[in-house]
Amino acid sequence: MQLRGAGRRYGERAALRDVTLELEAGRTLVVFGPNGAGKTTLLRMLATLLRPHAGEVRVLGRPLPDDGYAVRGRIGFLSHEALLYRELSGRENLRFYARLHRVAPARVDAVLEAVGMTGRGDDPVAELSRGMIQRLAIARAVLHEPDLLLLDEPLANLDPAAAAQVAPLIGPDSGATRVVTSHDPAGGLQGADLALGLKAARVAFLAPTAEIGPAQIGELYR
Repeated sequence: MQLRGAGRRYGERAALRDVTLELEAGRTLVVFGPNGAGKTTLLRMLATLLRPHAGEVRVLGRPLPDDGYAVRGRIGFLSHEALLYRELSGRENLRFYARLHRVAPARVDAVLEAVGMTGRGDDPVAELSRGMIQRLAIARAVLHEPDLLLLDEPLANLDPAAAAQVAPLIGPDSGATRVVTSHDPAGGLQGADLALGLKAARVAFLAPTAEIGPAQIGELYR
């Protein structure tokens, strides 16, 4: 993944300015910053959901937005919205996504078990707790075994037991290249290789995680 001077705006307001970085395959970038700093905009741009208005963006070796069609099926995107149909059950949602990605039906049962939702998989999403919905959203994001995981605060709404259960799917041992947003100065650094700090849509720091401490991350929120 490569960005060279990448930027995005909404009308006259800049949402992201002049981001330049490179992330090798299989490595993890953690992104810190206050609300409105540009974290979600960055993820949505990498997910091909937003077009960059400046600079160059390459994902999985392909330029965006021109080759977005070639990489969308290789990306797993977990956002603040679950992207699940609330009137359908978790199992029905995953079967729908399995057909889109041409994934074998057996994979649906496997990911439901992996996130601990086998027993509630046939309940409508509208009847589930926020934590259960988050687990289903994770199952959706990893269903097709993507090469790139884009994770917007992936442990939100999860208790410690659930967080531990989904870790093999979305953690550093998943085998995927990962971009993860976080507000947790200590926990966010764990398992990451590179840290990016955003503030007011600009890069405040970009360095290997070994060179970044909680104090530097805390400065982003002041």
